Amino acid sequence: MEQADFQLGGATPGSGSLAGRRIVVAMSGGVDSSVVAALAHATGAETIGVTLQLYDHGEAVGRAGSCCAGRDIRDARAVCDRLGIAHYVFDHESSFREQVVDTFADAYLAGRTPIPCVQCNMGPKFTDLLKLARDLGADCLATGHYVRRVEGTHGAELHRGADPARDQSYFLFATTQAQLDYLRFPLGGLPKARVREIAAELGLGVAAKPDSQDICFVPDGDYAGLVKKLRPEADTAGDIVDIGGMKLGEHRGLIHFTVGQRRGLEIGGSPEPLYVVRVEPDTRRVVVGPRRALAVSAAQLSDINWLGDDFTGPLTAKVRSMAKPVPARLICDRVVFDAPEYGVAPGQATVLYAGDRVLGGGWISSTEAALAAA
Repeated sequence: MEQADFQLGGATPGSGSLAGRRIVVAMSGGVDSSVVAALAHATGAETIGVTLQLYDHGEAVGRAGSCCAGRDIRDARAVCDRLGIAHYVFDHESSFREQVVDTFADAYLAGRTPIPCVQCNMGPKFTDLLKLARDLGADCLATGHYVRRVEGTHGAELHRGADPARDQSYFLFATTQAQLDYLRFPLGGLPKARVREIAAELGLGVAAKPDSQDICFVPDGDYAGLVKKLRPEADTAGDIVDIGGMKLGEHRGLIHFTVGQRRGLEIGGSPEPLYVVRVEPDTRRVVVGPRRALAVSAAQLSDINWLGDDFTGPLTAKVRSMAKPVPARLICDRVVFDAPEYGVAPGQATVLYAGDRVLGGGWISSTEAALAAA
C-alpha cells in the first residue's frame, strides 16, 4: 500500500513516523475517504474517523450511493471497525439545511445556477469539520478530495489532482489559506482505479461501492422538484421570449431552466437550435437565442477568494466544473476571457489557475455579452 506523506511539522515522512500525532479523517462512507483513513492509520498516527450526518437521501429514496445517508454512516463505521480506529458521527442537518439546501433553493428562485458542493465545502465540511478536528486535538484534517496540497514559497498551495478525470479543484476554490494549512489530501496523486485497488487489498467492504452521481440532497436528480417543495412560489408560469423580446411560448416555472440549456424549451418553428440565454426572475421570462447569443466576453465576480499571494503571471479560468480552463485576465473583480466563452451562468463560479495551481476564484454575479452575440 502507498505510504502517504501527511506533511506534519516535526515528522519525517515514512511509515510509523507519525506515532504520537493525531489525524482526523472526514468520512462519507465511500471508498475515497475510507482509503484515506487506511493511509492515515498506516502512518502510525492515532486516526479518528468523523462523519457529519447532513441529509439522509439514501433512506429517503431507498438507494445507496449518496453522501452521508444512513447506509453511508454504517459503511464508514464498518471501515473504522476493520482498521481499529475510533469513529464519531455528528448531527449537522440543521446547519446543512440552512447553509446549503436553502441557499440552493433561493439561488434557483433568483434565476441563478447554484453549486451546492462548494457551499457545503465552505460551511459544514471545511468550517464545522475543521472546528471538530481542532477540538479533538488533531494535527490535521484529511479528506478524500482529488486535489494536491503543495508546499510553496509562501506556504501551502492548492493544485489540481494528478488524475484529470477525478480532479475536484473547481469545487474547492473557496478554501481559505488558514484551512489549507490544516487540510491534507492524500489521494491527490493517485488515480481512482488505484484507490479502489487499495480498498480491495485491505478487504474494505466499500471497495466496489459506486460513486454518488447526484447532489446528495436531491432525490433522483430532480432539482426542480426539490425547489418546488421548499419554495412553492417557484413553480410560477411565464413567457419564453427571444433576445428581441418577442414571445415564442410559455414555460411552467423558472426553476426548470438554466443558462445554456437546450432541452425542455418545446419551441417549434425556429430555423436553428435555441438555448437559454438568461433567466429573468423579476419578469418571470426565459430569454432564448441561438448559440452565438451565449458568447460572453467577461464575467463579474463576487466574494473572491485568493490563494495566489502576489501572483501576476498568465492565468486560465474555468467557468463550470466540466469545462476546460481557458486563457483569461483578472482585472479587479472582472474576469476577461481572451476568446468568447459559452455557457457562463450567474450563480456558478469562475476558478483561476496558473498551470495546475489554483489561484482562487469567485462567484459569477453577472456576465457581459461578446460582440458575437449581437
